[in-house]
Amino acid sequence: MAAALLMALGMFPVRGDCQSLIDPASFRGPAADRRAYRVGDVLTVNVLETTRARSQAGTDTDRDANVGIGLHSPSTSFDAGLATNGKTVGAAETRRIGELRTQLSVRITEVDPNGLLHVSGKQVLVVNGEQQHMELSGVVRPEDITADNVVWSNRLADANVSLAGSGIVSEAQRRGLVARIFRWLGLL
Repeated sequence: MAAALLMALGMFPVRGDCQSLIDPASFRGPAADRRAYRVGDVLTVNVLETTRARSQAGTDTDRDANVGIGLHSPSTSFDAGLATNGKTVGAAETRRIGELRTQLSVRITEVDPNGLLHVSGKQVLVVNGEQQHMELSGVVRPEDITADNVVWSNRLADANVSLAGSGIVSEAQRRGLVARIFRWLGLL
């Protein structure tokens, strides 16, 4: 039986120059992990950013000044006094709240030697003539990417998230020329 096997092997020579139909550098098996890990891979970022800022300032000043003068002679006595006082009280408060919720697909642009993934992506959404431009970039740890190939925005290091709009709504929120001049003069 061994002799027959050796003869069969001799009949079909093995060639060293055979090429595979599968590229080993990019192949992922059916049971492989589908998370992004290479330059060009795409992953989804769930953006949930909330900012709240509050600033308060207060002043309270109180000032008194008294000056008195007197003139006395054997026949008359004259006293005069001058007093000033002032009090100033001021208070100011500023509050700002912002929230952004969306999903954005980003592409891996670079992989650091330590495995950190640099990601970047942008999206333009147009609704009723109003354009919303959203851009996101940051650094992701591979272990923060879920099995569904999703990462939360609060897990991005050096995150840069921007949302800007242009169109009818944005223009309506911009102050007119007269209002801007009055504001510059301090009248508004």
